[in-house]
Amino acid sequence: MGIHNKVFSTCVFLVWFCFCLPGSIWVAEASHVVYPELQSVSPSIVDSQYRTGYHFQPPKNWINDPNGPMYHNGIYHLFYQYNTNGSVWGNIVWAHSVSFDLINWIPLEPAIYPSKKFDMNGTWSGSATLLPGNKPVIFYTGIDPQGRQVQNLAFPKDLADPYLREWTKPDYNPVIQPDASIEPSKFRDPTTAWFGLDGLWRIVIGSRRKMRGMAMLYRSRDFVRWVKAKHPLHSSKDTGMWECPDFFPVSLKGKRGLETSVSGPGVKHVLKVSLDMTRYEYYTMGTYYHMIDRYIPDNSSADDHTGLRYDYGNFYASKTFFDEAKQRRILWGWSNESDTVNDDKTKGWAGIQTIPRALWLDPSGKQLVQWPVEELETLRGKQVNLYDKELKSGDIYEVKGISSAQADVEVSFEISGLDKAEPFEEFWSDPQVLCGQKGAAVEGGVGPFGLLVLASGDREEQTAVLFRVFKAPNKHVVLMCHDPSKSSLRPGVYKPNFAGFVDVDINKTKKISLRSLIDHSVVESFGAEGKTCITSRVYPSKAIGQDAHLFVFNNGSEDVRITQLSAWEMTTPRMN
Repeated sequence: MGIHNKVFSTCVFLVWFCFCLPGSIWVAEASHVVYPELQSVSPSIVDSQYRTGYHFQPPKNWINDPNGPMYHNGIYHLFYQYNTNGSVWGNIVWAHSVSFDLINWIPLEPAIYPSKKFDMNGTWSGSATLLPGNKPVIFYTGIDPQGRQVQNLAFPKDLADPYLREWTKPDYNPVIQPDASIEPSKFRDPTTAWFGLDGLWRIVIGSRRKMRGMAMLYRSRDFVRWVKAKHPLHSSKDTGMWECPDFFPVSLKGKRGLETSVSGPGVKHVLKVSLDMTRYEYYTMGTYYHMIDRYIPDNSSADDHTGLRYDYGNFYASKTFFDEAKQRRILWGWSNESDTVNDDKTKGWAGIQTIPRALWLDPSGKQLVQWPVEELETLRGKQVNLYDKELKSGDIYEVKGISSAQADVEVSFEISGLDKAEPFEEFWSDPQVLCGQKGAAVEGGVGPFGLLVLASGDREEQTAVLFRVFKAPNKHVVLMCHDPSKSSLRPGVYKPNFAGFVDVDINKTKKISLRSLIDHSVVESFGAEGKTCITSRVYPSKAIGQDAHLFVFNNGSEDVRITQLSAWEMTTPRMN
């Protein structure tokens, strides 16, 4: 269950008790701010000014978590949390769209919605699994009459329907209920199931015990009768509630994805959790000991909110699935709005899904790598190129020839030297804080350099996507940063900077690459071929449509050379 964090006046729910102030309700157990007076206000007009052109979003209303994406009989299915009646969180159903290419989508009627006693108060997030015989099943969290979070199954009504339009919920639900050891309001978001060598299915459900995040493990022989394991698959202290867990294998070599039940030699496992407490995600990589059903993370990264992230920006409640057609693992994530609830009401919509990304293990074995699915390139239209362009200190150069409000930009930078790199202080452990101190306007040694996107012609508005290189005692440290501090002249817009460190040997190569997907109100960036990824939501008032400009810049004292830049206008998918 994802997060919505726009707070004005609040009414705080603790389990199912609350105290209220007029105006809105804070649902602490699901981390959503609830606006009862707006939940069922269907927009009469949809404002398209900030709507994306090639990201997934329905024509109107609120969306959040991607649920149970899957590939089945030649068709990609995307389910997602959706308010059928308004542009704020509420009235949540499992909306459903299908695609043959992950780019052009056909909307269908909701697949799952409250209709039975076991989900009468909500149909929240979950996952899809393919059973023997290629039969899909959905595992989802329902909210029962007592407000408990219980786990339910749903099956396609007609397997002969290629779109799987209708789903049925057996009356024997719920198949998993919280026992006395589990807080009933902290027990949600079942994972895709995996099948063990012992003939048992397994799933993980997010929970917590006091402030310890828990991946609760359940086993079943028939997918109906489930038994809780004595120990969780994994847990970590001081991380709070674990939402939207995801557990899957990756190959130690190459980019080929693995089906969720694969284990053994040549495989590493990934456990990702969405942290209710920090409103970010993190993942670890490690070893799954299937004989004892325990996951032990490697020591290569922290097992808490300071650990590795898929995306260091506005990205939450993610879910992966195995794409059998192209033998790859694909990642979906939700990017929430960062303007106000009143803006959402005026727009008539809120939330997008980020571009689906292929995901694999970096050759170093220390982290995952992500890259937009190759199908996205079919939307590339008019192209401009720039070769061997030198950027001296203070240079800003406009890339002309395309409409850059809806664009895909790839650029490779080469640094002339590292002698001017600023010293790296030990207390700079948080890249987001460092980005706030060392943004695009702060002159440096090696960097900041990068792109200015969704910029007005006079650069009063701009979102900077930048790199900056520091000198630590034994290595150079590369910071990648989204600096949207000048992204909008509109008052009251939330403009957080986001950043992550990039694990590259810049001393050896003197080169680093960047790809940015620009789509009106969202910027998704991929540094060093997808080692570090950042997503931001921005709302310019001048840099809109044909008035949006694209620049490259260097605000460091060391010269930087663009060896190649290619930028494409992106067309809009046929169905969206």
